[in-house]
Amino acid sequence: MYKIETTKIMKEIMSNYFLGMKDARKKYAWCTSVGPAELLRSFGFEVHFPENHGALLGATRSSGDLIPESASLGYNNDICSYLTSDIGSYLKKQTPLQEHYGLEGPPKPDIIVYNTNQCREVQDWFTYFAREFNCPIVGITPPRHVDEVTDVHINDVSNQFKAMIPACEAASGQKFDIDRFRETLQLSKEATDLWKKVLWTATASPSPISFFDATIHMGPIVVLRGTQVAKDYYTTLLKELESNVRNKVGFLEKERCRIYWDGMPIWGKLRPMSELFLQNHAAVVASTYCNSWVFDAFDVEHPFESSAKAYTEIFINRSEEAKEKILARLVEDFRIDGMIFHDAKTCANNSNSRFGMPQRITEKLGIPTLVVEGDLCDLRFYSEGQTTTKIESFIEQIENSKVYS
Repeated sequence: MYKIETTKIMKEIMSNYFLGMKDARKKYAWCTSVGPAELLRSFGFEVHFPENHGALLGATRSSGDLIPESASLGYNNDICSYLTSDIGSYLKKQTPLQEHYGLEGPPKPDIIVYNTNQCREVQDWFTYFAREFNCPIVGITPPRHVDEVTDVHINDVSNQFKAMIPACEAASGQKFDIDRFRETLQLSKEATDLWKKVLWTATASPSPISFFDATIHMGPIVVLRGTQVAKDYYTTLLKELESNVRNKVGFLEKERCRIYWDGMPIWGKLRPMSELFLQNHAAVVASTYCNSWVFDAFDVEHPFESSAKAYTEIFINRSEEAKEKILARLVEDFRIDGMIFHDAKTCANNSNSRFGMPQRITEKLGIPTLVVEGDLCDLRFYSEGQTTTKIESFIEQIENSKVYS
């Protein structure tokens, strides 16, 4: 059975990250997952990412017990289930961090920082906790749904980055150090470049890494950007995967077809979905989701401007036209035979199937597309039987389209 041996190291790294949160002497910042972690780390903050905790709640299938708790405060079940799960976890005093790491919950924040480049929900979500902990909160609100990122956009967002500095200085007790910021940005740049190379090993056939593998191995690039630990980890992972490519070793010996996954994972169904595709010899080799932590724009010579560009040009923050151009390039790079769009019912921002994009992709690129309904955490929106039937029929459709093309 195919295994990525570096997974053992990743589990140890993630365990150390969470266990480190037991240290009450440290200063903690809460940050959105695609937010200014590098700037925060330059002030010496340890960084907690509530979205990572939300994904953990989804993956452990805890969300079903927690989402109703947030409804008692007036939060609607149709909004982000990361938000409703995480607030529910706080209200119910229940988290997987207790069982696995002996933590009562995430560390108390000294400052909370958000970036609405993904959605407005993070602002409301983080503001709730700022009130609960009587904690300072600062945010970045970039232009949304942009086509091409312009100098006007970059100047706007970089000025917002700079405006955060006084609050970070007050919360950390440290003066801003531009050289320290450059150091953390350089480490982040090197780690994200390695992460991109890891993901792009899947352009090989057989692929050494699947979308489902990548959702696990992305842990360090999400929570440890700007650290030597993340850089070292992806150096090791890349070495293993490149060796597998050279030796033609992949997670599927023979790929019946190659599939692109658009949108969020269904966290509570990662394993059964991975097994479903494997059983049908279909290789899900790439995704818009895992690519979210590829930041080509980072440049230590221009730390504020390049951070602004990197965090504004992410896929989720782009116009429909820009997204379609990005997908077209990726379909070519990864030699994709078909694309699956996950319509996540509580994540409209990262569901790209609602305004005709699947049909346009088929028209422009000539590949079949499929929409599956589900959610990132709330499994009440997911039908396993219906989804299995749709996916197996889709794989047959791809094979037929290849035969007659």
